[in-house]
Amino acid sequence: MKKGRFTPEQIIGVLKQHEAGRKVQELAREIGVSEAAVRARTNRLLERGILQIVGVTDPLKLGFHQMAMVGVRCDGAHLLRAAEEIAALPEVSYAVITAGHYDILVEAVCEDNEALLSFLADRLRHIEGVRETEAFVYLRIVKETYQWGTR
Repeated sequence: MKKGRFTPEQIIGVLKQHEAGRKVQELAREIGVSEAAVRARTNRLLERGILQIVGVTDPLKLGFHQMAMVGVRCDGAHLLRAAEEIAALPEVSYAVITAGHYDILVEAVCEDNEALLSFLADRLRHIEGVRETEAFVYLRIVKETYQWGTR
């Protein structure tokens, strides 16, 4: 086993090229260091929040057949609170405060059209500070990836 330095980028690079659940011994062999070194470095990356190892599901295969990106305009005084409340809604898988046409972009994952309508009309639009919403219903997801890697 080769002794020496290895970087977090090497671990992340190997993980992103393959499934994240790979055995530590496989990672160690590919990087060329000991299993203990890979395990220790990976644990530090996890503890520092640099790396997350998660399973990613396909909402369509789980019965969620309506997805949409929703642009939200808010009153400035309520923006941060509104964003937190929106992010807490169970239909929301992604929420970001933006600079541009919309104050917040929200990805909603719903079972069907009725559930999306209920999300928009009954919950999202009733959050204090939400002035306007525009829903962009997904017709087909062409690309979805979580492989950003490192610089």
